[in-house]
Amino acid sequence: MKLQTTVDIQPSEWKIGYEDRILLLGSCFSDEIGELMAQRYLHVTSNPFGTLYNPLSIAQAINQQSQITIRRKQIGRNHKLALVEYEGLWHSMSHHGSFSRPTKAEAEAAVRESVELMQRALQEASVVIVTFGTAWVYEMNGVVVGNCHKMPESNFTRRRLSVDEIVQTWRPILEQYPDKHWLFTVSPIRHIRDGLHENQLSKATLLEAIEELGSYFPSYEIMLDELRDYRFYADDLVHPSSMAVAYIWERFVDTFCTPQTKNELILQHKRWKHEHHIPLHQQ
Repeated sequence: MKLQTTVDIQPSEWKIGYEDRILLLGSCFSDEIGELMAQRYLHVTSNPFGTLYNPLSIAQAINQQSQITIRRKQIGRNHKLALVEYEGLWHSMSHHGSFSRPTKAEAEAAVRESVELMQRALQEASVVIVTFGTAWVYEMNGVVVGNCHKMPESNFTRRRLSVDEIVQTWRPILEQYPDKHWLFTVSPIRHIRDGLHENQLSKATLLEAIEELGSYFPSYEIMLDELRDYRFYADDLVHPSSMAVAYIWERFVDTFCTPQTKNELILQHKRWKHEHHIPLHQQ
């Protein structure tokens, strides 16, 4: 008796190994997969700008890695890395909230450091894995922001990106870096605050855009079909549980790693666990 719909994934023609430098960008699912890679000592850099969810903000992070312009309390079309002061903190509208600082100088320093990290990681990467989370975006003064930093909703305009808008934004990036393997995936995390129907429209938009852009790994389909039972979700019933992330990781490894690399991943993970083991009497 078959009790599961299996997502058919053909092994990739190109493989990921310890000789690669890997850059992961996008939603928190990228952070989780990046952590699993780091625990196996793969050469990985995850989200230099922090977690980003929509395709335009992720693209902005790549495009801004070589030039940064910061402008006090303003966001204009040519100033996407503006800093904004709100409730005692300075925030970058292109970065995750972890980059917010009490002073403008501290925020500028954090942002500049992230830009330098992005620049190095992008130059060195042979593999770039991009996870789109949502096609819904928030705009301030006509510019898509990466994070609203809990500012009033009245400061923003909300809209859904079109397939063409995503493709036209990303195609020049892929053409600019033809020497890298680009892999796209859609986060299996549902954005239920947008509404379940709106979430489905969003994910469909992302999937259509990726269909035109290139290589795709079906983490979204694995979660919805192979792991559709709620025991594979965290307590919020939205995020994948650690078991689900581990399962998707196994499917990823089967797709992109040779048998030799798989064995090395197992050995290196054992090494990582040994090095990070805390004896009971020290806990």
